[in-house]
Amino acid sequence: MPDTPEAIRHLREQIDLLDAQIVALLNQRAELAVRIGEEKAKSDLPVFVPSRESEVMRKVTACNIGHFSPESLEIVYREVISGCRCLEERLRVAFLGPEGTFTHQAVIKQFGRQVDLLPKQSEMEVFASVERGFADYGVVAAENSLEGVVARVMDLFLDSPLKVCAEIYLPIRHCLLSRSTKEEITRIYSHPHALAQCRGWLTANLPKAELFEVASTGRGVEIARQEDKSAAVGSLMAGELFNLPVVAEHISDKTENTTRFFVIGKKIAEPTGNDKTSLILFLSDRVGALSDALEPFKREKINLSRIESRPTKRAAWEYMFYLDLLGHSDDAKVRLVFDQLKRDILMLKIIGSYPIELVPEARCRPLPSPGAETT
Repeated sequence: MPDTPEAIRHLREQIDLLDAQIVALLNQRAELAVRIGEEKAKSDLPVFVPSRESEVMRKVTACNIGHFSPESLEIVYREVISGCRCLEERLRVAFLGPEGTFTHQAVIKQFGRQVDLLPKQSEMEVFASVERGFADYGVVAAENSLEGVVARVMDLFLDSPLKVCAEIYLPIRHCLLSRSTKEEITRIYSHPHALAQCRGWLTANLPKAELFEVASTGRGVEIARQEDKSAAVGSLMAGELFNLPVVAEHISDKTENTTRFFVIGKKIAEPTGNDKTSLILFLSDRVGALSDALEPFKREKINLSRIESRPTKRAAWEYMFYLDLLGHSDDAKVRLVFDQLKRDILMLKIIGSYPIELVPEARCRPLPSPGAETT
């Protein structure tokens, strides 16, 4: 091998010096995190503070004026925050498992890797784990940009005391995973939403293969790993975890495929000035009930970013409405609207207020605006 040029050796020496400084600064940050943890313990304050972590990310991104991409900086800092948070307390996070699902990826995106993972077999088990104190937080899918709302998850909020304290937007990149060649595959396993999002590609490329719906993409990978002539639709991460080769990448019918996840816990996040609130409304059965309920939002100039109707399952043809509004439930205007609503509707339940996260595809736009689970 030729000798390394002197110019490269000199630049590498500078990198070594910078690395030593970075490590020293990280340890200074860690020391401050330990002291903050001690103060939090005195006041019984939570270790995970979504509003603060959102603020840190915004400030770090604003400082970035060099060659480091915003996406790379966010990944690095997510792990810095995760490592420092772990010095205060190691969090337990429940999610729809097994490991390798897109929900698992959402956990890493929000909390980093310094957490205890608690994979569950259903979203109901995720809720139950947090409610009973076996997990500190849970992560569940709320809606997908192609398939819409995850109804079974939203319905769980109706009877649960848990609150949404953060949202996560995750781009979904489906792969076909198998030990067999594409020509040999006769069975394909995956979550029903994943199969739906890839149906066109599967029909065109594997028209004779039989599709089987399972509880999660991770479960599909587990099954495909054990069967000959079988495949799974799942994530690249799942293929790596279960040692299942990638037969084809990017098989979604639409490239703009994003799932929105909720972090659920026992407390609503503190206001940041850039927040979203999710709520459930039960309306009386009368003409104009919905338009009357929406009028206070219009009057106070509060933007509704989502509204969905769902059967209540308590009486035939009775519906409830899920709404997302821009603002925090502690904001004066929002409280005023809620006070007006309570006089005219049957029930109002706030299921969470939390910092707004930018949709990944919108990060490069000047004025981004915040919109089931393919586990």
